[in-house]
Amino acid sequence: MPDMEVELLAAALRRDSSDLTLYANVLSVNLVDSLPAGAVRVERKRTVADRMAGREGAVSELEVALGEQRLALRMDRGRVIGEVSKEVRGIVLSRRQVGLDEWVDALAQALAEAATSNARAREAIEKFLT
Repeated sequence: MPDMEVELLAAALRRDSSDLTLYANVLSVNLVDSLPAGAVRVERKRTVADRMAGREGAVSELEVALGEQRLALRMDRGRVIGEVSKEVRGIVLSRRQVGLDEWVDALAQALAEAATSNARAREAIEKFLT
């Protein structure tokens, strides 16, 4: 995928990131719906009000696994903690914490690489770009 398209994808992924709770919820739903089963793991924190209203709760952690790339986004008291890891056959070779912008860039790059061989990843990219 050309660099320009990766930049467009990153911009689309960043869209509406000013409200981090809403951003994490929307991003998690879009990724779960678009990527192969097992590629996305979402943990939610439910308050008593969420339980009583039958709501799922807010996303507390989002993890995306594409190839050897593992991208985790954690919500902690209104702060976002991004983590990018390289994992081969269950062994983590590298792990680093990153800001939201760098995490989004890494996700865009991983989606672009996955799209070269995976139709569902291509659909995910098209969904974010439209």
